[in-house]
Amino acid sequence: MSKVISKNQKMAKKDSGYDAKHITVLEGLEPVRKRPGMYIGNTASEGLHHLVWEVVDNGIDEAMAGFCTEMEVELLPNHQVRITDNGRGIPVDIHKQTKKSALETVMTKLHAGGKFGDGGYKVSGGLHGVGVSVVNALSEYMRAEVRRNGKLWMQEYKKGKPQRNVRPVGKAKNTGTTIIFQPDPEIFSTLNFDWQTILNHLRQQSYLTKGLTIKVIDSRDKKNGSLYVFHFEGGIASYVRHLNHHCEKKHDSIFYVEKEIDDSKVEIAVQYTNEFKETLLGFANNIYNPEGGMHIAGFRTAITRTLNNYAKKKEILKEKDDSLTGDDTREGLTAIVSVKIREPQFEGQTKAKLGNAEIKPIVDAVMSEHLATFLEEHPRDAENILGKCLLAQKARIAARAARDTVLRKGALEGFTLPGKLADCSSRDATATELYIVEGDSAGGSAKQGRSREFQAILPLRGKILNVERARLDKMLANNEIRALIIALGTNIGEQFDISKLRYGRIIIMTDADVDGSHIRTLLLTFFYRHLPDIIKQGHLFIAQPPLYQVKKGGESRYAYSDEELENVKIRFETAAKSKTVKKEAAAEAAAESPTEEGVGETENIGGVKLNIQRYKGLGEMNPQQLWETTMDPKTRIMKQVTIDDAQAADDIFDILMGAEVLPRKNFIQTHAKTVKNLDI
Repeated sequence: MSKVISKNQKMAKKDSGYDAKHITVLEGLEPVRKRPGMYIGNTASEGLHHLVWEVVDNGIDEAMAGFCTEMEVELLPNHQVRITDNGRGIPVDIHKQTKKSALETVMTKLHAGGKFGDGGYKVSGGLHGVGVSVVNALSEYMRAEVRRNGKLWMQEYKKGKPQRNVRPVGKAKNTGTTIIFQPDPEIFSTLNFDWQTILNHLRQQSYLTKGLTIKVIDSRDKKNGSLYVFHFEGGIASYVRHLNHHCEKKHDSIFYVEKEIDDSKVEIAVQYTNEFKETLLGFANNIYNPEGGMHIAGFRTAITRTLNNYAKKKEILKEKDDSLTGDDTREGLTAIVSVKIREPQFEGQTKAKLGNAEIKPIVDAVMSEHLATFLEEHPRDAENILGKCLLAQKARIAARAARDTVLRKGALEGFTLPGKLADCSSRDATATELYIVEGDSAGGSAKQGRSREFQAILPLRGKILNVERARLDKMLANNEIRALIIALGTNIGEQFDISKLRYGRIIIMTDADVDGSHIRTLLLTFFYRHLPDIIKQGHLFIAQPPLYQVKKGGESRYAYSDEELENVKIRFETAAKSKTVKKEAAAEAAAESPTEEGVGETENIGGVKLNIQRYKGLGEMNPQQLWETTMDPKTRIMKQVTIDDAQAADDIFDILMGAEVLPRKNFIQTHAKTVKNLDI
């Protein structure tokens, strides 16, 4: 016992230096600058754009409250952003608790704003009231301008700290708020705002806030500035129309309902297309919920029950017939469910899922009542919708037998690995890689050049099946897709299990030509449609093989783009000029520089002959070259695929490979002049 006490005494003595003076208290906005990721997710591009969303949310809240009709978002030079709304303007009178202007309180204090307590907003989005102060904390410079009480009020800040008191600087005829901010380069790894990302987000917010006009201006380049104005009186009905503009519709009339019950507002828009996929987006207080939640659950229950009731009432379905399942009623469905509630309860910091149980019966009731009325009032549309659902039901029943023979009890797992798969020796899924390559030629080079310990190669013969318009049973009958599923080990459909993925990285490696791009898009669409968790958990990558090899004597360099090729040429030319040798000797050395006859083209740069080879296919590389450029973890370049990447590829695939001819024609006409190299 004495020994134990002695040890404890020694430990206490050792730890005695830890006392109150070691406790750090961060005041004001210091916690935000210390741990920015806690407030905006990260300090990369996503976090940078989050600053814009937070300020925009304040104007959206004013619009949802009925006080704002116009907003303007302008990208300025020097990475500044100006956001203006014509709402009521942030109050500027003295706050009784802080004894400072309410504007300064909102801009410099966390959890200060009209989103807490009574009298502010009935509903709001944003980061629960911390938004604009967080933006202030993470900005090198910010200026707030408020038009209120006939005056223009202003205050400036640097890294969250006010430079002077709030003061009037002029007169104002109307009301509203303008925020100008410049992100702090000490915080963010990038300061470049992406124009397309800004447009996509603000277009979506405009759809979700019916009647609001949002003007978006890019003033960073005065010669080539851009201006977009978003205004949708149809709200989310216009959003559904936008989502379906490339698709063949089953009915022209978009089902739309907007109703308020017990301080909760429900807005739903629905249209069916001839596609197999379901597009169902849920929003709560204008915040996208990718994992759905109670509002989506209420919608799904209502649409399945209502369509079954109508089908049986009209004797389209007999009593002895099987009822339509949820999958049957959602095939080809495009729907937006937007709810606005007082106290949203989200699961997780990312607000991925809405947890308010009370909203489920409200959405169910609104959807059931108004969809039943819509079906009665639009019998032709009802017939087309139910025809689509019944076709899905028949396909489901027919596919069940095929699926059972292939998938029942994990039957795919029992299949031997495909013979063309060159597997790796390691069984550690965290360290292994599967290269999906096109053709036997590229497959042969990849198999010889790889590291057999951790790299597996699966060659595909030609282009895989277009899964956009194919059900599961047809997919499983396709040899290439079946081989890919078996190689992955995860199974597919109801039996999919991400924990059984045999490789940590799945790498798509295709040729740098039109066919290679097509195959890559087909594969992206397959993963996005049927194995999305592989993308979501960061397992899918795209290899970046070089386009050119430039050789001078025994020295060679690779270029991955036309621009990089020019830079490589310049480097060789500069190196040649830097040599202080006689002109005759240089010419003699150049003449002696070996070139590969019949491979590539020869150019004379700075008195030196360069052999430039353009790789149109991976099979043109020998195994060593393929390893050095594309497969060696120390030197290769790879791009990780995100859901956004896959979705963008899927949208392009809809245009180029879908049933609608006009969108494809318009796309080709729009982009034909931008094509630099066309392989024919």
